[in-house]
Amino acid sequence: MDPIARRKLGKSPLMVTQLGFGAAPLGGARASVTEIEAIRTIQAAYSAGVRFFDSSPFYGSGRSELRMGAALRDYPRDDLVISTKIGRWMTPLRAGMDASKLRVGGLKFLATYDYSYDGVMRSLEQSWLRLGMNEIDVVLIHDVDFWTTQDHAVLEQRFLQVVDSGFRALDELRRAGVIKAIGVGLNEADMSARFVRAIDLDCVLLAGRYTLLEQGALDDFLPLCVERDVGVVIGGPFNSGILATGAVAGTKYNYLDPPADVMERVRRIEAVCRRHDTPIAAAALQFPLAHPAVSATIPGAVSVAEIEANLALFRREIPSSLWAELRQEGLLDARAPVPG
Repeated sequence: MDPIARRKLGKSPLMVTQLGFGAAPLGGARASVTEIEAIRTIQAAYSAGVRFFDSSPFYGSGRSELRMGAALRDYPRDDLVISTKIGRWMTPLRAGMDASKLRVGGLKFLATYDYSYDGVMRSLEQSWLRLGMNEIDVVLIHDVDFWTTQDHAVLEQRFLQVVDSGFRALDELRRAGVIKAIGVGLNEADMSARFVRAIDLDCVLLAGRYTLLEQGALDDFLPLCVERDVGVVIGGPFNSGILATGAVAGTKYNYLDPPADVMERVRRIEAVCRRHDTPIAAAALQFPLAHPAVSATIPGAVSVAEIEANLALFRREIPSSLWAELRQEGLLDARAPVPG
């Protein structure tokens, strides 16, 4: 696959590179990354031809957006697609505030959840300033899912606030040409489908739910996106690490230690990949792009070496026999399109 080939992002006017850059790790939660390392990493992706960059106020409580803006703001703006998210705005930590709520690796700012009209505008104003850019192309409604809330009542309240209030702000900005695309950034295919049916979305960033390890999004979500011309961006194509490292000690699945059944399934996938002389990470990175709804995948990176590795994995030729054996072994949904 060509990492810098471009695809249309749903019904928006935007064209994104098939391989994008997920800036979540540059918030510092996965590993400590210096300012210089972060900027070099982003600029290495740009130098390689990547032109789609995604961040959020939540990543490092603003640290990720600051770094992304510092790295990219002096490049030709028309050549970039910049994506960020709403749903939280930041307040500086002051004496008497609960410091236990600070993000690991992040700046000393506390997040307030707010999906109202005013909350959207406040969040975006902060993002424009952190990025140091006067344009944001894609705005994603962030983390309105059970994965984040762990509370059905809170989830329903946030969903209704988006539909009744926050979306109105985004739609006004899109109609005025201030932003070019509206989407959601979620960890659940079912909740993503609910949003696609409820409001007029251009795209969905789905994290971890359509990967080499799990394809439940084929049931409803992905066919719905094809039907409604909603572009899908795949975040977390390595399921937080296990599809990059394989089933080794210390790896993560959904940011936690993997359960035994997941470790065993990954071992079986790895065995098939070895028989076809293919790194599991290459198969994981390329697999989602075969689906017609998918516009891009955006793995994260914390170093220039990780950028170079992702580019090499993306370009790696994968024999069709690998996909056939994964299906034969019951390790890949028969409905899933495959590269090639």
